[in-house]
Amino acid sequence: MAVPITAIYVPEDDDWAVTVTGQGRSLTARAPGIIAARDRVDQFVEELGAEAKGATVVHLLNGSALEFTAAYMTARLSRPEPAPIEVPEPAAAAEASTAEEAPAEVPEQPAPKPDKKPKAKLTANIGDALTAAKPAAPQPAATSSIKVTAAASTPAARA
Repeated sequence: MAVPITAIYVPEDDDWAVTVTGQGRSLTARAPGIIAARDRVDQFVEELGAEAKGATVVHLLNGSALEFTAAYMTARLSRPEPAPIEVPEPAAAAEASTAEEAPAEVPEQPAPKPDKKPKAKLTANIGDALTAAKPAAPQPAATSSIKVTAAASTPAARA
């Protein structure tokens, strides 16, 4: 049966002290934040040996795993402080500074190409476009006729 490893976190000013106990050993370190302290615990678990890698690690803050989880997740999910916003110079000062500098010369641009012929216009009915595109094939005139005679198939009809 695997013996659980206990990691106890204690806040000390801006740093965190962490003590990992397991496999008959106790390891202690300081870290600059709870996230770094949690990473240090992972390193300690690896140092405890191959048997400790599969063991359950119980993280405690003030004797509570729930309190550690809340503090750790708050640190993990909190947004970093936004960088200060730079305020641009007022327009008058910006104009004065650009007036002192020589304006950059813009190379001459090639003339735009004339537009090509417009493509075919769309029609409301695709059938109209198809019949207009192809000339109608001439229909053959009916010049021959077929004569059909009925022959009687029963003896009574022949008589």
